[in-house]
Amino acid sequence: MIDVLVVDDDFHVAEINAAYVSQVSGFRVTGRAHTAAQALATLERTPVDLVLLDHYLPDENGLALVRRLRQLGHRIDVIMVTAARDVGTIQDAMRSGALQYLVKPFGFSGLRTKLDGYAALRRTVEGVGGRGEAGQEQVDRIFGAFRTAESPHTELPKGHSAATVDLIRRVLDTAGHPLSAHEVAACAGVSRSTAQRYLKHLERSGHITLTLKYGDTGRPEHRYRWAGTH
Repeated sequence: MIDVLVVDDDFHVAEINAAYVSQVSGFRVTGRAHTAAQALATLERTPVDLVLLDHYLPDENGLALVRRLRQLGHRIDVIMVTAARDVGTIQDAMRSGALQYLVKPFGFSGLRTKLDGYAALRRTVEGVGGRGEAGQEQVDRIFGAFRTAESPHTELPKGHSAATVDLIRRVLDTAGHPLSAHEVAACAGVSRSTAQRYLKHLERSGHITLTLKYGDTGRPEHRYRWAGTH
């Protein structure tokens, strides 16, 4: 289970967000806080994996709290959940190490997407060896984990079908190793040109990673791997 601390100055909003979290498989709320001081006190005594953090707190803003947590050595992941929309605050959140930024107001699906992305990130990190070393392919998978948790059907180009996307995904996801466009086409039962069109879209949207395999001819072969965990 992924333990979550919900921090929001509005008691009602904190309860709603906590209820949302409780509906997502694999997550549980272990605490609620309504000030930065309460959040810090909770984190000092309770193990937490993830903090859903509002920026507008009565005693200290959320980003200042994140920086203080880092200074104190807390290795806790943070997703900002706030009405702050100015670009400066968003940039500061990125620089302070927030993994994601969710703008209020939002519904359950918006938060669920972020939590699913966070779970995918944790699985990806564990899948490439935890705290061991990672090659470029593994690094790309880690950095792309949040994006690949979102539906690959989102904003499909004209002429692309969700069924074919799912077919390509299953082929890549079950292969266990990178495949060429020719291999994807053969496994999926589609033409090579169709496979290439879908692979190009999925690579651009961050759902698959592209690597190059060099052979005797000197011309590299494009090989594809599904980047997410589904």
